[in-house]
Amino acid sequence: MVKTKRSFFEKLTGSHRIEPEEYAEETLETNRGMQQLNNIYEEEAQEILMSSPSSIKKDMNEETFISNDSGEGQLTIDVYQTDTEIVIKSTIAGVKPEDLDVTINNDMVSIRGERKREEQVSEENYYYQECYWGNFSRSVILPVDIISEKSEASMKNGILTIRLPKSDTNKTKKIQVRGF
Repeated sequence: MVKTKRSFFEKLTGSHRIEPEEYAEETLETNRGMQQLNNIYEEEAQEILMSSPSSIKKDMNEETFISNDSGEGQLTIDVYQTDTEIVIKSTIAGVKPEDLDVTINNDMVSIRGERKREEQVSEENYYYQECYWGNFSRSVILPVDIISEKSEASMKNGILTIRLPKSDTNKTKKIQVRGF
């Protein structure tokens, strides 16, 4: 390689000129390195996806939802409010209503149950295994006070719906002040 005189810009910035041959070699090496990293990441991602479905959890707002790290599956839920109630909906296909346990404790609702396999299939016979089988649960911290005695839970077409009436805590009560 013939040494050339550096330009004013190269002296000012401290940069140096890259000849086309050098650039092509550096680009080729960089591309090879990036391809190797992509292969490693893809292998790791595949291993994670092939592990148990309960290890892949959707990120949720931590103020509203409580995660469970007990090895159980975690239900996906929708929580919304109307003028008079809080509504929780969850898809629970393949579970009988009598196999569900819904509890309301102060400001929290917990849903527990078990999805049972109907047939045993060996691991090597699966092409895909994305459904969760076994125990599952989900707890939700309620954003407002409710009347737990009037709460209702129903299941239709594999969708669990829990209706929790809001308590009327905004009622104003006027009291008489007594003097002594």
